[in-house]
Amino acid sequence: MNYNAFNLLRQGLSGHKGWTQAWRSPEPKSQYDAVIIGGGGHGLATAYYLAHEHGMRNIAVLEKGWIGGGNTGRNTTNVRSDYMFPESAAMYNFALKLYETLGKDLNYNIMLSQRGWLTLIHDQHQLEGARHKANWLQCNGVDGQIISAGQVADMLPGLAMNSRFPVRGAFLQKRGGTIRHDAVAWGYARAADKLGVDIIQNCDVQGFEKTDGKITAVNTSRGRIATHRVGAAVAGHSGVLAEKAGFRLPLTSHCLQAMVSEPVKPLLDHVVISPGTGVYINQTQKGELVMGGVLDLYHSYGQRGNFPTIEKVITSAVEMFPTFSQMRLMRHWAGIVDITPDSSPILGQSPVENMYINCGWGTGGFKAIPAGGYLLAHSIATGTPHEMAVPFGLNRFRENRLVDEGAAAGIAH
Repeated sequence: MNYNAFNLLRQGLSGHKGWTQAWRSPEPKSQYDAVIIGGGGHGLATAYYLAHEHGMRNIAVLEKGWIGGGNTGRNTTNVRSDYMFPESAAMYNFALKLYETLGKDLNYNIMLSQRGWLTLIHDQHQLEGARHKANWLQCNGVDGQIISAGQVADMLPGLAMNSRFPVRGAFLQKRGGTIRHDAVAWGYARAADKLGVDIIQNCDVQGFEKTDGKITAVNTSRGRIATHRVGAAVAGHSGVLAEKAGFRLPLTSHCLQAMVSEPVKPLLDHVVISPGTGVYINQTQKGELVMGGVLDLYHSYGQRGNFPTIEKVITSAVEMFPTFSQMRLMRHWAGIVDITPDSSPILGQSPVENMYINCGWGTGGFKAIPAGGYLLAHSIATGTPHEMAVPFGLNRFRENRLVDEGAAAGIAH
């Protein structure tokens, strides 16, 4: 059933009893042409693009929990494309362009709000860096501009302009903003299911069967599934899955915490990050303030927060916006992010011949979901990387051609 005004009115008049299930919950079949491991945004997007762009139908998405229950449902919903290097700029801008039409493409409201992303400038060094960045983006065909301190004060009326980190201006990407994270997972799941993809939840991958260096079957908690091709998009657990497949990846897993306040009336119309405090903030449609900060610098697979980081984020947020001091924290959580040496993703062929990987996004995974899924689907369907994905192949670490995006990541890696 299409989601539109007519059906909404018709279902409203009938007590909303006629809506069909958004996606099925089928039992796994014994064999698929391709198996996608990971039911987050990247995995579901991969399945959708395999079906939509490449005509594959006999596909399964295997998720050990519930779809969108990992990093897709645990991030701060921010999207932007102001990355420095041409390779990264092309990919993240491609993702943002796909996001801009995704609601229409999937017939699902992803609640895209392009309210603008501001990176505050606190000193001369950061101002010079912002000018350098603006020039790079212009060369790469990506939008972005420097605005004055007066413009920042007008856009962020509650911001402390002359605090410990005085504000001298900001870098602004107007197309940046926020998206409802759950809606991205649900939209891709519904669209993929409509094209015949089986979404198998509560299905933990326990190992692989191989013949002549190729995976022939995936052993799961719900039985053995034979397949010709495997795609992996499991974020912070990529190293664990790679070990099960017999190879290692150059990445580490860390917690990235986030938290929300109680809901209040609208007071913050933009997404803002302060390099001085290391904290970023936006306000949801429900009125909650969403806040995040730097990585926990120890390795961990724990999807929970800790008090030192919570204290750092809250005190920094109050330093930026003193009027927040009387608000109450409502909840906090953490996602598991996978960090590569150059803070850029790994896309394409793995050391196993018929296994393809999508990992290493660090703190940029949600921003890149449409591109990550599109590019991984291309590799699985054709056996060769898309030209946009070539710079992000695993072999770049052997060939010493890194794409070092640590400076554009937004927070310290």
